[in-house]
Amino acid sequence: MCSISTFVSTGLITPWNFPIAMITRKVGPALAAGCTCVLKPSELTPLTAIALETLAKRAGVPEGVFELVTADRELTREVGDEMCVNSIIKKISFTGSTPVGKLLMKQSSDTVKRLSLELGGNASFIVFDDADLDIAVNAAMSSKFRNAGQTCVCSDRFLVHHSVEKEFVARLAEKVGQIKIGHGLEEGVTMGPVISNVPVKNLSKKVETAISDGAICVVGGSPLEDLGPNFFEPTILTNVDTNSLIWCTETFGPVVAVTTFDTEDEAVAMANDSSVGLASYICTRDMSRIFRVSSALECGMVGVNEGIISSASAPFGGVKESGLGREGSALGIKEYLNTKYVFLNC
Repeated sequence: MCSISTFVSTGLITPWNFPIAMITRKVGPALAAGCTCVLKPSELTPLTAIALETLAKRAGVPEGVFELVTADRELTREVGDEMCVNSIIKKISFTGSTPVGKLLMKQSSDTVKRLSLELGGNASFIVFDDADLDIAVNAAMSSKFRNAGQTCVCSDRFLVHHSVEKEFVARLAEKVGQIKIGHGLEEGVTMGPVISNVPVKNLSKKVETAISDGAICVVGGSPLEDLGPNFFEPTILTNVDTNSLIWCTETFGPVVAVTTFDTEDEAVAMANDSSVGLASYICTRDMSRIFRVSSALECGMVGVNEGIISSASAPFGGVKESGLGREGSALGIKEYLNTKYVFLNC
């Protein structure tokens, strides 16, 4: 017969971009499986984690079942190291960058921990010649500019069939022009800042490099210094070189990088030409193409004519260097369970 057991003690490490959802997505299934949790939230968003810990205690979660460790940037590495090498921790779940995920894998090897890793992406967004362009533009807007482009499943690489590129870009530019940028608590604001001035510098460098490589800046392209040090213009670049820095690396900001393709096979090959594989998006009316391309794309999730694909009822995760395991759905709790086989001779 088979029985199910838990890991008992788990270490959870979460990022800053969705500070409530990232915690509940891990803590929820861990507690449901019967595990205790030690959570290390991002040093940039500790207050949300402290509030959740307080609410958990008020709700009756026993002392010691959900523990919190906060740290500044200097001590963050030390906390992660301890989770990896401490034999009490049997499983680690981490959401963050691919380089840090690789480091956690190496450091956890001596204790052979079970790992769940939701790492970086560089999502492709393919617009075929038969796409409904209104639907495609709306999907692009929600996928690219949600949270100022700071999600791991944001579309970064836009592959548009050459026959519809001009129309798609024109409609997208019109929509981008309607974005109101400012403080998130101000009335009418639809896009706020990025997390700090560091990504603003990175975005500026990527845009400048792309333009020097031959890209054309259709909209935006610069920091919005009058609003503060953490704001960057929603930007559209066309004619982007597929060897450019902005194409080859995750952007994590409000910049659309567009190039064109001629055939379906070419689009799939370009989309798969990446070391990561978290999410991809396709826009088409052809149902046969939907199944054909979805199957061919090397990623963990595919959005079809839609830009927001996350759901608590669906498995979330990637392939290649985008990580291991899944969160959400019925599969999410399995990351916190062990299967034990018992042979009976009675």
